[in-house]
Amino acid sequence: MTAVRHFTHEPIQLPSGQILEASLSVPPERLSVTPARKLAVCLHPWSWLGGRMDDPVLQTVKKPLLERGYYVLRYNSRGVGKSSGWPSLTGTSEAQDLQDLVQWALQAIEGVQHVLIFGYSHGSLITSLFPLLPSPLKTSHILLSYPLGPRSWLTAFRGKYYTDTLNALLHDPNANILVVYGDQDEFTGAGSYDTWVDGLEEEAHGEGRGTLRVERVDGATHFWTDANGAREQMVEIVTGWVP
Repeated sequence: MTAVRHFTHEPIQLPSGQILEASLSVPPERLSVTPARKLAVCLHPWSWLGGRMDDPVLQTVKKPLLERGYYVLRYNSRGVGKSSGWPSLTGTSEAQDLQDLVQWALQAIEGVQHVLIFGYSHGSLITSLFPLLPSPLKTSHILLSYPLGPRSWLTAFRGKYYTDTLNALLHDPNANILVVYGDQDEFTGAGSYDTWVDGLEEEAHGEGRGTLRVERVDGATHFWTDANGAREQMVEIVTGWVP
């Protein structure tokens, strides 16, 4: 099987002409030789508040994902770093960029059979718009610190579209979604999260629905600081859940 090259901060041109600055990390050789390769694509927080692919939380989860045999692709969304263009107000352009980037990665990395889309904060909004890939590819989603509180203004008041799209994903029996949030999140109160989660669990309940797991981490903030060992708990949850 063709070897895959590790690279950092290199441009990837998408079919749309959009250029994304990206870094690809390759798992240890003992894990990368398997014919059933796995890909994780990580999305950073909102660019207008300084979000970028070198975000500390994404850096933290990169190593354990590599140890689980994942090729880890991080990238700067449009308008960030050396990525071209400008951030959109709705997130729909970023969602298309993500789909195009995954297709690029599937061509660049031979033999991928499982794709994990990992979105943190604003990145989880874009992650929730990513559709399941066609069989036999398997797709999993992780929504970390989903910004429910500010979602309306982060998406130019398209909150219902995001709700409907995520619910439709939960209705698919092939969906596999992990939601992780802290009860001390600065942007969304624990009560709001709990109500939202109740709705998600209702959408996922019943025969022929997707698989949903929800983890609430006590003492964790939106930024997953090291206080109370919250970041370590989050990493344990993620690495214990990923296929």
